[in-house]
Amino acid sequence: MAKDSSDLFGALFDPPSPTRTVPVLVPMPAPGPYSYAVPEDMVVETGSVVQVPLGPRQVFGVVWDDAGEKGVDPKKLRPITKSFECPPLKAEMRRFVDWVAAYTLSPPGLVARMALRAPAAFDPEPMIEGLRLTEGRPERLTPARERVMELAAEGHGWTKSGLAHAAGVSTSVVDGLVKQGVFETVFLPAPPVVAEPDPDYAEPRLEGPQKQAASEILEDVRKGGFHVSLIDGVTGSGKTEVYFEAVAETLRQGRQVLILLPEIALTAAFLERFQDRFGAKPAEWHSDLSPRMREKVWRQAVTGEVKVVAGARSALFLPFDNLGLIIVDEEHDPAYKQEDRVFYNARDMAVVRARIAEFPVVLVSATPSVESQVNGSSGRYNTIHLHTRFGDAAMPDLHLVDMRRHPPERGGFLSPVLLRGIGKTIEKGEQALLFLNRRGYAPLTLCRVCGHRFQCPQCSSWLVEHRFRNQLQCHQCGHSEPTPDHCPECGTFDHLVACGPGVERIAEEVEKHFPEARTIVLSSDLMGVKRLRLELEAIVKGEADIVIGTQLVAKGHNFPLMTLVGIVDADLGLANGDPRAAERTFQLLSQVTGRAGRTGLKSHGLLQTYQPQHPVMQAIVSGDAAAFYEREIVEREKAVLPPFGRLASIIVSADTRAEAETHARGLRAAAPQVTGIMLLGPAEAPLALIRGRHRFRLLVHGRRNSDMQSFLRTLLANGPKERGSVHVQLDIDPQSFL
Repeated sequence: MAKDSSDLFGALFDPPSPTRTVPVLVPMPAPGPYSYAVPEDMVVETGSVVQVPLGPRQVFGVVWDDAGEKGVDPKKLRPITKSFECPPLKAEMRRFVDWVAAYTLSPPGLVARMALRAPAAFDPEPMIEGLRLTEGRPERLTPARERVMELAAEGHGWTKSGLAHAAGVSTSVVDGLVKQGVFETVFLPAPPVVAEPDPDYAEPRLEGPQKQAASEILEDVRKGGFHVSLIDGVTGSGKTEVYFEAVAETLRQGRQVLILLPEIALTAAFLERFQDRFGAKPAEWHSDLSPRMREKVWRQAVTGEVKVVAGARSALFLPFDNLGLIIVDEEHDPAYKQEDRVFYNARDMAVVRARIAEFPVVLVSATPSVESQVNGSSGRYNTIHLHTRFGDAAMPDLHLVDMRRHPPERGGFLSPVLLRGIGKTIEKGEQALLFLNRRGYAPLTLCRVCGHRFQCPQCSSWLVEHRFRNQLQCHQCGHSEPTPDHCPECGTFDHLVACGPGVERIAEEVEKHFPEARTIVLSSDLMGVKRLRLELEAIVKGEADIVIGTQLVAKGHNFPLMTLVGIVDADLGLANGDPRAAERTFQLLSQVTGRAGRTGLKSHGLLQTYQPQHPVMQAIVSGDAAAFYEREIVEREKAVLPPFGRLASIIVSADTRAEAETHARGLRAAAPQVTGIMLLGPAEAPLALIRGRHRFRLLVHGRRNSDMQSFLRTLLANGPKERGSVHVQLDIDPQSFL
């Protein structure tokens, strides 16, 4: 009898025997999935999100498409612990993860991790407590109670706060009805994070050129299938309203939309424009979201409840239920390039995701990248041009200020020409914008007695003075220290001098010349996202006279009273060896000057430069973007640079310079001989030390049809292995050369 009960106990509590094995991709830098056993009572399929043991830990993972290890006895494998109740990752999403991993030479688990960024959302959201009307009636029927009961008469469940708000009463009125049995408690599904957008909520405001562009984009969307449209329109030309028509058509088709934006700071104004057109805001996805909201958006994107998501580059990896369109706004922006763990360009990967799933993608910019321009001229992309601004607005009149002929006063950085322009602008009750893409007060502080320069102890970069915070800070690693009152080298007091301007120093100079003006400084290190949004709202309302800002002010903002834009140092972006320096300077300055005159007021742009004859400066003031791009494309083609050639960067870092250099030279020696591919270096990186790690660079240069990935795989396989503190970082299609 005892033996029988023991057998029964074992049958009840022993784990079920596994019957099969499946490959599971886990979020770690492994070369592929691991095999796990599936318990007998568990149902999983390819794409299922599961929990599995990995060493001593429990981690999440995805059942993958690989066959796994052949002939492995399931009883010898560790079993899957749990299968989550969320929809499986679709085949197209799994193909996208594999494609990105293969292209960027990244572990597929790290790419899959970006698609599973909200582990708490894998299980269904708990039901919430609500109320439903019963047959009961209150002892006394007041007007407030009557309103509540009329609203609930249709039989739908309500939350207590929602019902009270809709009826315009306090929650105590609802509580009284509950006590008298008029309402019963029910459990309701969690509400959506945003209301469903209505594609026909508002009539689109389009004029001649915009109507033509919208009809083209609508035709592309209605055709279905994969294709790329490039909306190339000057600042203020109504590009957003045009691509809203593509969004509307996709919503009518019952599909989801992803809108990528380069900066979180742009989302507030964008959300309002979207709501004006569609009657509801899109869901947001960016690093500033709370964990709880991140869970909700992820879950409702997977189930299809959220129809439109507007977000930063990481939103590209949301596993949508039925994605039918991707918009990449400001497609040229360097912020789309991720340079951490998995190095990818969200613009390019958006095109890949659309191709895999066979739906359209729309790229949008006032200053498209050279790559997109070439794809448009070759017919790969359908280019839609908008050459004029919306309504009566005209482009600003742009003029170069030759700083050799009109120098600033001693110790200053603003020329008399620009100062006169600012004075006239604020006298008329209009706004002036001064742009300098340099944070802080000064980029370098030194001692006038001994020449000591303040440098970061962990990086090969100078400490930037932030006078508003009384700190010296490194913009590479974040190291900061209080600004001293004496030189740490020679001990001399009152002889430390700030060299060069940052936005804080320009604000100080503006205060000296225009003490009565209301000035706002916009810089990412001075404020969080919420404060930034408040400051932007204040500018729109006319509560500032002079705005001084970094690249935060360069794109996407609409300031109605802004009629003067002054570029403090137009040459700044040209002073480096980046092959994209001219393109980026042209794009940035075009975007900044485009902030002026967007509502029809006469506007001006003044660009302070020591190189007035430079092709970039001439292209901006002449407004001849086509000539600039044509020249830039010819130069790229001659040098076989992207998009006519391919580049890949290898960064070797280590705790000591010797280790990094030795490993880099070992990689160079192991490089295969391949026709059409050239390996340059190793050389010390321009930023040779970051966060205490020494860095050496190798650059791979190949022709457009070169198999860069195979070359790099062979190089890494034949080269020395990473040991000790050595780390090798690959960047296909690099955007930064520091």
